[in-house]
Parts: sequence; C-alpha cells; structure tokens
Amino acid sequence: MEREMLKDFLDEKVDLYNHPSYIDSDPIQIPHRFSSREDTEIMAFLMATIAWGNRKSIIASGEKMLDWMGNSPHDFILNHSRKDLQSFEGLPLHRTFSGEDFAHFAGHLKRIFSAYGSLEPLLLPLQQEENYYHALYRFRCAFLLESTHRSCKHVSSTYKNSAAKRLLMFLRWMVRRDSRGVDFGLYTTHPAHKLSLPLDVHVGNIARALGILSRRQNDWKAVEELDLIVRTLDPKDPGKYDYALFGLGVSGDFSP
Repeated sequence: MEREMLKDFLDEKVDLYNHPSYIDSDPIQIPHRFSSREDTEIMAFLMATIAWGNRKSIIASGEKMLDWMGNSPHDFILNHSRKDLQSFEGLPLHRTFSGEDFAHFAGHLKRIFSAYGSLEPLLLPLQQEENYYHALYRFRCAFLLESTHRSCKHVSSTYKNSAAKRLLMFLRWMVRRDSRGVDFGLYTTHPAHKLSLPLDVHVGNIARALGILSRRQNDWKAVEELDLIVRTLDPKDPGKYDYALFGLGVSGDFSP
C-alpha cells in the first residue's frame, strides 16, 4: 500500500476507534471513573500492569483492586500499612499477577508518590533520546530499586529487548492529548512525538498484514521498526495509530 493510501486508511481508522465509546469496553474505563489526577494515574498504572488476556477479565480484576483499595487509590497508596498489604498476599488477582505482587507494587507506589507525587518525572525521556527505550529502563530501576521479588517480572525491561507493551500503553494514556477524551494527557512535560505503539498480538498482526512490520517477534526491535513508519505518517502524534491497528485487530474488520 502506497504511503498516502496507508495514511488515509489508518487515519480513517483512528477517527473510527479513537472515540469515547471505546472507553466502555476497554480497561481504560477504570481510571476514567476518577476526577483527581492522582487517583487516575495510580489506577491507570495498575490497570496497564495487568493488561494482558481477555479485556473483560482485566476489567474484573481492576474492580477487585479498587475494592481492595476502598475505591480510593491515592489515599490507599499513601496511607496503607504493612498489615493492610499482608491481607492480600495469599489472594489471587489476575493470572500471574497475584495479591502478593499487588502488595509489592503498592509499596513501591507509596515510596514514589510520597517522594514525587507522580510517576511522571521518573518516566521522562532525556531531550536527546528519540524514544522511551532508556527512560523505561531508568523507570524500572527507580520503581523496583534492588528488589528481587517475583513481582519484578511485571515491569518489562527494554534492555532485554522487551516490547514493554503495558508500559507503552500506560504512556499513551498519560501523554496523548486530543479532543476525543479517551487518553488522559496528564503528563504535560512528556513529548507525544516520542511515543511508540504498544505492540501486542493484535497490533503486530495487523502491522504485518499491512506490510509495515517485517520482524516476526513482538519485541523492542519490532517497536522501533514500526516507529519508522508511523512517525512519517504523523510526526507529532504517532501514538494515535495504536487505535487503528489495535481496533482493526480486535474488531476483525480487516482482511489483507
């Protein structure tokens, strides 16, 4: 498909899927329930962390986390006690992300929100960096510190060539700003033009079917290969094409 045809096709799909109606069927609905920045950010991070598998199951697991936090994520994160966390440690939560993992994440979030008030500064890429490759690794180090707990596997390492799909999805939610109101656009210090697409099975399959991704593995090298295309289509807002590729994959509306 020629570049102009590709851009027109994908822009049309962005317009179709980047719509408030998208919220109701997506895990992003959970952080959308809150009006405060802190509640929204914390819940978005936790939802992105468990965002693999069936979307209905992810949403149900998000409801469970909300219940555990008394429907007040920021208050819970800042004020929970060790005893509060111990009550979750034997409980299941979402697939391989257990109540014990949640407890460790809550502890990390308490430390960071007490010190910085947000995850925003820890995720910011340096001016000379073209994408979030190094920023995501620095964030992983700052979030986990020296921990070797099993929950560490739920924070991907770009330095191990991970596509970091869940972290990139969280960043899309936090960084992108437009009039549609699906993404939150809370991280005003972050550059939207440096966003990469959250590369999951749906995005990868559609990108390959369109001929804009040749790498077979869904890893960081594939993320950067896809960057080369989507950043020519919209240099200021390449992250929006996640809507087109993911939406086409989930809907089944596309056949090569």
